[in-house]
Amino acid sequence: MRWPSVRQGERSQEESSSADTLILDFPASRAVSKIPAWLQGTLLRNGPGKHTVGETRYNHWFDGLALLHSFTIRNGEVHYRSRYLRSDTYNANVKANRIVVSEFGTMAYPDPSKNIFSRAFSYLSHTIPDFTDNCLINIMRCGEDFYATTETNYIRKINPQTLETLEKVDYRKYVTVNLATAHPHYDAAGNVFNIGTAIVDNGKTRYVVFKIPAAVPEGGMKKKSPLEHVEVLCSIASRSLFSPSYYHSFGITENYIVFLEQPFKMDILKMATAYIRGVSWASCLTFHKEDMTYIHIIDQRTGKPLPTKFYTDPMVVFHHVNAYEEDGCLLFDVIAYKDSSLYQNFNLANLNQDLEENCKVTSIPTLKRFAVPLCMDKNAEVGSNLIKLASTTARALKEKDDQVYCQPELLYEGLELPGINYAHNGKQYRYIYAAQVQWSPIPTKVLKYDIVTKSSLTWSEEHCWPAEPLFVPTPGAKDEDDGLILSAIVTSDPQKLPFLLILDAKSFTELARAYVDIEMHLDLHGLFIPDADLDSRKQVPSQEV
Repeated sequence: MRWPSVRQGERSQEESSSADTLILDFPASRAVSKIPAWLQGTLLRNGPGKHTVGETRYNHWFDGLALLHSFTIRNGEVHYRSRYLRSDTYNANVKANRIVVSEFGTMAYPDPSKNIFSRAFSYLSHTIPDFTDNCLINIMRCGEDFYATTETNYIRKINPQTLETLEKVDYRKYVTVNLATAHPHYDAAGNVFNIGTAIVDNGKTRYVVFKIPAAVPEGGMKKKSPLEHVEVLCSIASRSLFSPSYYHSFGITENYIVFLEQPFKMDILKMATAYIRGVSWASCLTFHKEDMTYIHIIDQRTGKPLPTKFYTDPMVVFHHVNAYEEDGCLLFDVIAYKDSSLYQNFNLANLNQDLEENCKVTSIPTLKRFAVPLCMDKNAEVGSNLIKLASTTARALKEKDDQVYCQPELLYEGLELPGINYAHNGKQYRYIYAAQVQWSPIPTKVLKYDIVTKSSLTWSEEHCWPAEPLFVPTPGAKDEDDGLILSAIVTSDPQKLPFLLILDAKSFTELARAYVDIEMHLDLHGLFIPDADLDSRKQVPSQEV
């Protein structure tokens, strides 16, 4: 068995388009019951969609050129649209009919027919690289605008209705970061919080916490973007000047930000010479199993990290689930791995054939809950547990020199791509929605996990691989799980069409599905945009093809 987007979707979608563009737009067919009348909006998704350009091929699934796709749900009907992100990277590759822009797992080398000066310039440009704008990971909302995001300093503004690619934005114009997460957080006002890495800036490598306002402050010019009013909340020095931690997400509560400086590190010096040595930047990312994971708790009110040094065992975390404050403690939940084997599993050589055999992970993704005290009891004895909460068995053991070793509570094994009812983000919550995985990266079920009762509900169907499940609340809902789950389902059976799955979030029963007559790609992340959040004057009517 092969990975669906490698085995099937890429071929069919590319053959249905011209050489330099892809626009698919057609109604999806419905089946099974009916879509609730109140569900009006667009599920917007992002992920890698094109892994070959001409005769050249990417090495890693995460390197593929970004493909946006959406399901617009209106008046009980579903309309599907997909379009490649027309990034500078995409345009340059298509123009050359070969991969000419390097990605994290794939180095692009000059055409052998180029002259020596072109080749010399290519080598020099990779020593201090200008990273890719192939924004294939997520969708970010910023004020009234939407952006496709990745983990470099670039984001691309898009039209969420037509999927048209608009301007390119460089974070470095507004805040000093070379890298930034594709998983920002939002507060109730719509302000955006994110973390980026400033590499060897003024002799220091720092993790920068910044905030983008939801709107241009009063008195500001109308045409100015909220990005021009970025505020740096905190800056944390990396424990290593040339080996900063890799991180994919972070946690947030009403008053605090949770950042994990994990022993999954980028070697900057090796990255600077990777091109000359003929290796990818990804090869410069190493898990140091002998190091600890350091937990930074940043007080948003003061802009400073707590002075206590919290740490835990070495682990790799891609996704934070949620965090909240309770009785003088901060609790945060993450999906943790014991090593970095997950990243290697997505090499395309492993996904093309013998998937089950090649992609066995050596660490199963585990939901872990950590708890840290927000105020240290100076009179507590060394070795004593500083967590007195009845709601968790997580421990924080006091050590000498204001250090605290955090021991997590293990909640559930075998889940990834977690989501919650975002109205409970940063607050006490109960339910997690995720894709269930076991000893491979293959998602096999949609999962609902109850943190309180430690019970779960699942949806599954043979040959079906679910994407990240996304919760949409029922208007006026009072219960945390009163709403719907949306997930784009791809299939490993070429005779079975992919579809949009709609579940009742409370009972986890299937309410509806909308089939798409195209071999769809498995995506990464996205969001749901209610019609009420879009200007009705700009809405694009459904078009039948």
